Amino acid sequence: MVSDGAKGRRVRALSAELALKTLRSDLGQSARLRSVIEQALVFTGATHVAVYAPSETGGQLCLVASAGVPRVLHGLRQSYATDGGSPMAVAVRQDRVVTAGPAEVARLVGNGAAETPEASLTALPLRADHVCVGCLVAVTDQPGGFDADDRQSLELFATAIGHPGPTPGDACADTDPVAGAESRATGFTLDMDTGWINVGDDVLALFGLEPAAFDGRVETLLALTVPEDLPALMSVVEAGHMATGDRELEFRIRRPSGELRWLRLRGRVLFAPDGRPVRLLGTVGDASRMRAGVNDVGRVQQLAADLANASTVRDVSTVVVASLRRPLNADRIALAELENDRLVVTVLDPADPSAWPEVWRTEWRSEWPDAPTRSMPTLATALREGRVGFWPAGAPLESTLAGVGPGGLAVLPLPAAGRVVGCCIIGWDEPHEFGADERAVLTAAAGLVGQALVRVRAFDAEHELVGTLQRTLLPRRLPVLPGGVAVARYLPTTGGLEVGGDWYDVIPLHDHHVALVIGDVQGHNAGAATLMGQMRTAIRAYAVEGHSPDVVVSHANRLLVGMETDLFATCCYVSIDMEEGSAWCVRAGHLPPVLRLPDGGTRTVEGDGGPPLGVVDDADFPLIPLRLQIGTVLALTTDGLVESAELPLDEGMQRMSRELSEADPSHLGRMADALLSAATRSDDVALLLMRYDGMAVKPVRESWTVWRLPDAASHARRFTARTLRAWGLGEAADTVLLVVSELVTNALVHTEGQVRLDLTLTGDRLRIAVGDASPRTPVKPAIINWHDTGGRGILLVEAMSAAWGTMPLSGGKQVWCEVPVHPPHTDPAG
Repeated sequence: MVSDGAKGRRVRALSAELALKTLRSDLGQSARLRSVIEQALVFTGATHVAVYAPSETGGQLCLVASAGVPRVLHGLRQSYATDGGSPMAVAVRQDRVVTAGPAEVARLVGNGAAETPEASLTALPLRADHVCVGCLVAVTDQPGGFDADDRQSLELFATAIGHPGPTPGDACADTDPVAGAESRATGFTLDMDTGWINVGDDVLALFGLEPAAFDGRVETLLALTVPEDLPALMSVVEAGHMATGDRELEFRIRRPSGELRWLRLRGRVLFAPDGRPVRLLGTVGDASRMRAGVNDVGRVQQLAADLANASTVRDVSTVVVASLRRPLNADRIALAELENDRLVVTVLDPADPSAWPEVWRTEWRSEWPDAPTRSMPTLATALREGRVGFWPAGAPLESTLAGVGPGGLAVLPLPAAGRVVGCCIIGWDEPHEFGADERAVLTAAAGLVGQALVRVRAFDAEHELVGTLQRTLLPRRLPVLPGGVAVARYLPTTGGLEVGGDWYDVIPLHDHHVALVIGDVQGHNAGAATLMGQMRTAIRAYAVEGHSPDVVVSHANRLLVGMETDLFATCCYVSIDMEEGSAWCVRAGHLPPVLRLPDGGTRTVEGDGGPPLGVVDDADFPLIPLRLQIGTVLALTTDGLVESAELPLDEGMQRMSRELSEADPSHLGRMADALLSAATRSDDVALLLMRYDGMAVKPVRESWTVWRLPDAASHARRFTARTLRAWGLGEAADTVLLVVSELVTNALVHTEGQVRLDLTLTGDRLRIAVGDASPRTPVKPAIINWHDTGGRGILLVEAMSAAWGTMPLSGGKQVWCEVPVHPPHTDPAG
């Protein structure tokens, strides 16, 4: 039940009260004051909040702290007379809340400094021991000023401030060249439509321009901006890029004299009634005094940018050498990682061994050399303490380090994650002085390099984990195909470390059929990879069962729908008869195959496809017939090869067709590498190529339906004997007849329904297969006693054949074995 008192309190006031309760009790007075006025900005509609307190003499109200947009944009001064008529003075003298509307706030400017937007002001007294000790001032540009909820929140913040503390001695002096600017000298007004700028003389002096020579165009000032900082500055001065009313940024300029200088811009945008930005008001000040050195800061910024793009330890080493050795005129630089108590050197520059001391050449003698840190006490101490060390020429050092920098040596421990992960050693031959700016740059660079090493090491470890997972989910090797050659390639994306969902597979089927599969699961994460493994396994299982291509894909679709996952998958399945060169293709939301014909032409397989897997439960997946000539290359790929943000799909498919046509089909591996060379790597890429060569020796087949008669096995043996005589294999008749008798008898005794005997001769191998309607696989007995009457059939088949096994077939199974034979040599002319 909400109390009546709570009902009357507004939401923002309650939020402000809760925020004040979260302030830490151990904050100092200055930090607490800063936190309170920042919260006042957040929980009220204020654009600027300030605290004023009486000066030591009591004649002035001086600014103690402020937050928000630059106060000069609202015409607020650094100090006001205590006996004056300003809202601040009235609030303190009369100990009451004073509100000023837009007209009165405009009169507060008084100096004609800027064209200020309409704003309202509220001054609230600060009390301590029932005595007014200052005021809290809040300014807003909301129409009508602060509402009742905002005023209640401001009162809470004023109570929380209490006594603002002692007033600094210089609180009434404008020392900040930007925030304290009260005159037109450091201000400017920019017309957003025309680009004309009305700028003060002091601003022109900062740019190194004479007032008489300035043409009044903002482009003249922008031309002096350092190119790297120009985009950020253009986002402020171009109306089309304006995203917020209040802006503050620092940028660099190069004055006509060649001097680099940092400037700080603070500004506010004025909008027309239709919401269009029309004018930018602001100030420009010199920010170079807050910079250790313009060139040094730029060097550190460039180092940070280059390290952000490094993805390996070798990349980090290259960046460090390029960023530090030549700019510092150093003669040697070494970067090493710390592993336990040993240093593993990743780069020595120069790479010539003669440029380094003898002890380095003998101790670090391999491609990835290492040495114990205890052999260099100075270096070991620096690494243990984690402090950057500088030694001038002639400093007492062990010979191991003295020879690296006889004119000066810098040892930079590389910190990251609370520990030292390596070191960077820089040496000079000539006497070198380490200035304060250079020391600061090297110290900052050490921190950046250390963090980069930790990041790339984590990147390497995660990338290896991802690669291992990906390799386990994809086929380790492709099978040898009868009458064809297949190669596959997989490239993970370089945009991240997450494992992808692309997969491929080559599935040998019975009767010299082969299934080629390629697919892509939505997403790049562990869920996509897991689903990819499940789909690949399911499609392989359905294919081996002997289903037609459309049934295989339909079963996989229903399986994915039943998983109740938010992910879907695309798939292209092609079943090829390697004897005849005929094929059937089924697509489920995937790219069509591309054929490279023997004459070099290409053709994209056209035909209707079904939706992606996992979208529609009872979807149809039409069969598309294909005919492969000898020498035809069938190409299956995922969209990562042919589509990206810069490459439309149609153009990508055309490019792939063109590259297929130009590549040499005699070496599929080189053809695959040529196709992948143009991949953007913005997405995973899977590529599967198969060249159809035709079977050199086509098999011959004969079949016999075994009727369930008392002498069925005898009929099967007579059929087999006739077939062997017709094929000229009479010498193998005894072995083959024994195997046929055992397989047929087992099928008749242990199963029901139709039994079928198939004989297939391919070269010097005779395949004997007996199919029945039972899915139960025959089990080879582990032990047979002398008195057992059964169980010897499978043992006989295994002993008499070169290979045997079972495979599912149309709800039943097929037990097969292969017997080596010696077919007669026939006269080609006959």
